[in-house]
Amino acid sequence: MRLFTELSTSAQAAFAGLDVAARDAELRRSVAGLPGGFVKKNDKGRDYWYYQQKQPDGRVQQVYVGPDDEKTRILIHRHDAADAVDASAGLKKLARAAIELGCAEIPLKHGRVIGRLLDHGFFKAGGLLVGTHAFLAYQNMFGVRWDAGAFTVDLDFAHAGKNLSLAIAANVEVDTAKAIESLEMGFIPVMSGTTYKKPDEPDFDLDFLTTFGRNGDTPLFVPALNLTLQPLKFMEYSLEAPMKATLLYRNGPLVVNVPRPERYVWHKLIVYGERPRDMRVKANKDLIQAACLLDYLLENDADLVRESWDDAIHRGPGWSQRLREGWEGLNAKFAMQRFDERLQTGR
Repeated sequence: MRLFTELSTSAQAAFAGLDVAARDAELRRSVAGLPGGFVKKNDKGRDYWYYQQKQPDGRVQQVYVGPDDEKTRILIHRHDAADAVDASAGLKKLARAAIELGCAEIPLKHGRVIGRLLDHGFFKAGGLLVGTHAFLAYQNMFGVRWDAGAFTVDLDFAHAGKNLSLAIAANVEVDTAKAIESLEMGFIPVMSGTTYKKPDEPDFDLDFLTTFGRNGDTPLFVPALNLTLQPLKFMEYSLEAPMKATLLYRNGPLVVNVPRPERYVWHKLIVYGERPRDMRVKANKDLIQAACLLDYLLENDADLVRESWDDAIHRGPGWSQRLREGWEGLNAKFAMQRFDERLQTGR
């Protein structure tokens, strides 16, 4: 019995069209797609044009457009603010149409948080959406609905903090803390700032994670993000070679970074193996999510599954021990899926 249900052809087509449009809009997101207006400034007797916009936190940002010459004036003339609004409205309509056809959407309050971090550049700076929301994002990507494991009330984000210089230019800063504060949703930083809690919704947490380094699990403050990250063992595996995913949000699609699904599977099993044995009963969600994804991937791309297994299992004795324990737990709970046999045969 499959652990997923295929979406209708119309739902799959609707999301495919939205996905292309959303990624294209994100790629083109520049002056033409930002709310604001053109302003002319004089410097040492010469006029220059800038595009001015108000940031989500209230600050005014100016982007240099060019000198006051014919080419720049043509660019300004072609810029039609109404077109930008219409493009945004069009994406919102596409998103709502896909949702109505059965594609999975994220809760409005979660979309607000993710959207604000997106606006502030967290994902452009190398941030990832991890955990259950990444698992949910794979549904629309694959054109399916998971039969279980899709419930969540918190949001998990990650960043390879020590590799920040690879993701952000030297003069770029992302004020993540201010982005969260600007939401005015009542989030309060706790746990050395690695988690934000909402007192009126005790289960709605924002967790910020990173890879385990030489300082162990000591929280890592990253000035360029204005954010403290909580190191977790084996986290680096799921952060390697991330991919883009489009989240369905009623106010419009959100394009974010997520772990690759095959890495998500093995990371869940490694985490399961890392847990003390008396706590593994509470880790059913890890196994359920791994099982749903693995069931789909073995049916549709078994070679990729085997390659990623070989990568994870050969990373050292600590990795292989935990992965094998997770694999044992998965096969015990989902014996009917014959995962062990299917991994060997590629079916």
